[in-house]
Amino acid sequence: MTKAKVVYSKAHKKYLRSLKLKSFSVHACQILLLLSILLIWELCASYNVIDPFITSSPSRIIEQIGKMIAEKTLFYHSWVTLYETLLAFAISTVLGTVIALILFSIPFVRRVLEPYLIVLNSLPKIALGPLIIVWMGTGTKSIVVMGILICIVITTISMLNGYLAVPEEKILLMKTMGANKFQIMTKLVIPASLKDFISILKINVGMSWVGVVMGEYLTSKAGLGYLIVYGGQVFKLDLVMSAIVVLCILAGLMYCFVALLEMYVNKKR
Repeated sequence: MTKAKVVYSKAHKKYLRSLKLKSFSVHACQILLLLSILLIWELCASYNVIDPFITSSPSRIIEQIGKMIAEKTLFYHSWVTLYETLLAFAISTVLGTVIALILFSIPFVRRVLEPYLIVLNSLPKIALGPLIIVWMGTGTKSIVVMGILICIVITTISMLNGYLAVPEEKILLMKTMGANKFQIMTKLVIPASLKDFISILKINVGMSWVGVVMGEYLTSKAGLGYLIVYGGQVFKLDLVMSAIVVLCILAGLMYCFVALLEMYVNKKR
């Protein structure tokens, strides 16, 4: 069975061309802005308008990254941080979503725990760092736990708000049609909260990186956070800036993956 060919009017074609032109213009301006910042930064460092020892420069960062690649340390430290971040991201997202489902399903428990969630969300997680190190020891475990703590509370609260936003009338309608709690959750509540889930994935991308790097600041022998701390201690600021650039690239790629997932989900709906 052949698909019918879609024929667009001239006005519609013109509208589609304008949308593509706007999208191209935005991307072009974004690239030009980045290149302009890098060029100005490089020129200021070259002519000693700023001190390149303190601020580094794009050429020095590229040189440092090339040196780390040659020494085979860049991929090792990047993988350590990426592995810890993916673990913290996955565990906190799953646990937070499940906890939110439980709280939504049991209103009494939700009302009891709601103030505690608010207090935990406002608590600076870095304050728990020494306790986490004592409880979990130094190394990957404590770093991943720090990342989880940063993400899990906000995941729980955001997903719970998403579930609670489902209209009560729709839930009552399903109940009158004989649906049980499991059917209501799987057929109505969870699908209706899919946008909130994608939004929390985007939030957790940044939060998990923040949590893991904070953990590496406290206790680590490898990772990009370790390189930043080490570089600051020995005044190798090119190393610090290079690690930050690599962090930005990895975080950006992770966010792009979530954005692609969002596009796929939207196409399926």
